[in-house]
Amino acid sequence: MSDPTPRIKICGTTSIQDAVHAAQAGADALGFIFAPISKRRVSAAVAREAGLGVGPTVARVGVFLDQNLDEVLRLSEAARVSAVQLHGPLSGGFVRAVADFYPVLRVLRPADLAAEGPLWQAVPGVTLMLDAPQPGGGVPLDWDRLQDTFPPGTWLAGGLGPWNVAGAIRVLRPAGVDAVSHLEARPGVKDPAKVADFIAAVRGASA
Repeated sequence: MSDPTPRIKICGTTSIQDAVHAAQAGADALGFIFAPISKRRVSAAVAREAGLGVGPTVARVGVFLDQNLDEVLRLSEAARVSAVQLHGPLSGGFVRAVADFYPVLRVLRPADLAAEGPLWQAVPGVTLMLDAPQPGGGVPLDWDRLQDTFPPGTWLAGGLGPWNVAGAIRVLRPAGVDAVSHLEARPGVKDPAKVADFIAAVRGASA
């Protein structure tokens, strides 16, 4: 029996048009970045409209970095997200507080995986995601070096594109894959052909 196909998240969505196209191409989830420092930052109003445009079967994930709990919960409610992705150094209490309201993707760097991975895996409602040290920078991780330490059920991000995602899936067997920079025509604007090719490559890798 073949391995199950990873779930597919298209991150850095900034428009209703890009959201609808990704959903039609077969994305399982869309990421809306609310971190102030991001060049792909989007308003809660746009994220909410985009979510309404794709319907309830596509997950809407709010992406946060170094933001306080009140802001995370306020923006998540306003945008009507269905899950929250958390970057940066965070306490267990903070993550548990968010997980009381939303499923959480807790993002770690490879250097933090051994120490922090078991901690977050023990928190109900939290799923691990492994990303590059510079999220959104387009630099892939060394998948071969991670093969023996990549926890089952973990999502993979970091430099994934249509040409390399199948290889990453075959090496690490992630529960989900997340891409942004290599699917763009320019920062914040998706290239529909690249999005479609990425989704097709993920499906093909598990066929």
